[in-house]
Parts: sequence; structure tokens; C-alpha cells
Amino acid sequence: MAPSTLNAVDGSDAGGAAADVEAGVGRVASVTLATGFWAEFMVRMQEGPGGPAPCRGPEDSVEIRRNEDLPIFVGQVTKYGYGPFRFRLILLSEVTLVPTRPPLPDAARSINAQDYQHLPRAVTAMAKEFPAGAQTGAHAHPRAQLIYAVDGVMRVTTPSGFWALPPLRALWVPAGVPHGVDMVGAVSMRSLYIQAGVAADYWPQCQVIEVSGLLRELILALTAAPADYPLGGREEQVAALILSELAAARVVPIQIPWPRDRRLQTICMAILDQPGLQRSIEDWGSDVGASARTLIRLFQAELGLNYRQWVQQVRLADAVCRLSLGVPVARIAADLGYRSPSAFSAMFHRALGAPPQRYLQDANALNRR
Repeated sequence: MAPSTLNAVDGSDAGGAAADVEAGVGRVASVTLATGFWAEFMVRMQEGPGGPAPCRGPEDSVEIRRNEDLPIFVGQVTKYGYGPFRFRLILLSEVTLVPTRPPLPDAARSINAQDYQHLPRAVTAMAKEFPAGAQTGAHAHPRAQLIYAVDGVMRVTTPSGFWALPPLRALWVPAGVPHGVDMVGAVSMRSLYIQAGVAADYWPQCQVIEVSGLLRELILALTAAPADYPLGGREEQVAALILSELAAARVVPIQIPWPRDRRLQTICMAILDQPGLQRSIEDWGSDVGASARTLIRLFQAELGLNYRQWVQQVRLADAVCRLSLGVPVARIAADLGYRSPSAFSAMFHRALGAPPQRYLQDANALNRR
């Protein structure tokens, strides 16, 4: 029997039901999750207005569907099984309920970046959803931009390099710098645009920064406000706090610089296409008509990295993207040419400060706050 749709768990309005779910009160005995971020909850009533609700099994559940009045939650089931309740056998689950990804952008708000460039505000913010595989194409802005995805992974390209950005990271792009963004899976982008005069106090080049929980919440608050928010009010204070948090943000040395020399470009493009290639600098020399000594010198002079360091940056960026898509660590390690998952995890930990699974869990936990 399909579950019936009710407005509330306890017979009150939908808002009361949502509060009961959020608080985890005793009326909710079981939750069954749908797949994906957007979840519907199957809840069993232990008590109703007229006394105990009938409990004949899972098919006797009621369903709370998401709608405009009911917040959306995801849950992690920690215990699952049947147990007694008032002389009946009922389905029991112990569930942790948390809000899922932030609400979709207000349809009345522009999703054209040009509309945010000339507003008389030091900081403007735009929210935009992108499907998997979407590309912005190369473009530039008169303002500096902080490119950030609250959900999903992006690849950002400029004339000087490439970056892979999971939800824990954002990229500062100075005013006037051409850049393009490729979406790895669906992306919920939340961009900041900072007036050029204000941005002059920050980084003169593209820079990856760590997005703290506070900075994330400030960005979400500003994207939820009117684009031309009133001066002197709460939103202007939020903008000022954003600038303060940017100044204090930890920089992350992740970049894949791009060479000018055509011989290096040939090598680098081949490695980007196949990050797991196991080739020495001597092997590449015979392909591009240059000695190993020349290539070693060019890598250091043009990219500021030696050959092995550059390849490692490519592999890190590839690994972050593939982790976000759910590829197992063992598969990533094998595809990238590591002897074992532990050898890959050790490299990942040294470079990014956490092993692969922890890194991904941190990103997911940040999104659920």
C-alpha cells in the first residue's frame, strides 16, 4: 500500500511537523531516505490525536513531502530494525536529521554576471545553478571575483593555469583576468564580485583559498539578500565581514601553471589528458625534440615547479574531482599509477592536509551545516 500524504506528523500544521522532525521528537519512529540530496521522508506515527496510531509494518507509514512550507532534510540512519511498541511490532530507525543543500536562487534575482558589475556596492553576490558538464567559456569581469561552489566541483582555467575547486576551496580571480569554468557534475555556484579599488588590497594573482564555515555562511547570506542591498543595514555589515574573512583566509598552494613554450605545452596537454601516464622527462624529450636538461630547465623557469611536482599537482586536481564523483580511492590510486591506495593517500595527505576520505567528508559536512 502506498503511503498517504499528510500535512503533519502530530495532526498540527506542516510547520509543527517540520519542527518535530528537526527536533527529533518521539513521534517520528522511522525514516526511509530517497537517493540523492533531495530526500523525502517516510515517517511512522507513534502517537496521533486519537491515541496510538496503527503500526502494521513499513507499508503503514505516512509521507512528508517537501513543499514550500516544509524544510528539506537529509538523515543518516544509525540503527535500523523492528522493535516493540505498545504490544505492536513496528519499524524503528535512529536517525540524525540535518538540512540539506541551501535553497535554490530566487528566480527574481539575476543570474547574469554583468548585472552585478556596476552596482554601487563594494561587494555583490550571485547564486547560479549549473548542470553537469556546463561550461562558462572564457570571459573576464571589471571586478575581482571569488569563484565558489557550495556544492559540486569546478575546474577553472586561465591563461596562466588550471585549478580544481571542491566545496572547501574558492578561487580569487583579479579584475580583468580571462577565465573559464567547467562543471564536474552539477554545481551550485555562489560568486562574489568585489570592486576593483577594494580588491587591490588582496591578491594580485589568482589564488586558491580555504573557505571557512563562517565565510561560507556569509556568502550564502549575501546571495540571499537583494543584489542592490540597502547601505547602512545588515547586508552591508555582512559584506564588510566577508572582506575581513577574505583577508584572514588561509591560502592553499594548489595550482597547475601553464607554460608558454610549445614543447612544454605538448607534454602538459598529454598529461592533463592522461594524469596516470608513467613517463620520465627523458621519455618526453625524445617526443618533443629537446634534451632532458633543456626540459628540466624550462619546467623550472616557466612553471616554477620541477616536472614531478607539476605532475603531482595534476594528479591531485584529478583526484579531487573524481572523489567528488564517488570514485573509490583504490580505483583512483591505480589509475594514477600509485603502487597502493596507501601510497596515494599519503601523497594526498601531505599535499592537502587530510587523507582522501577525510577530505571528502569535511567537504560534505561543511555543506550540511
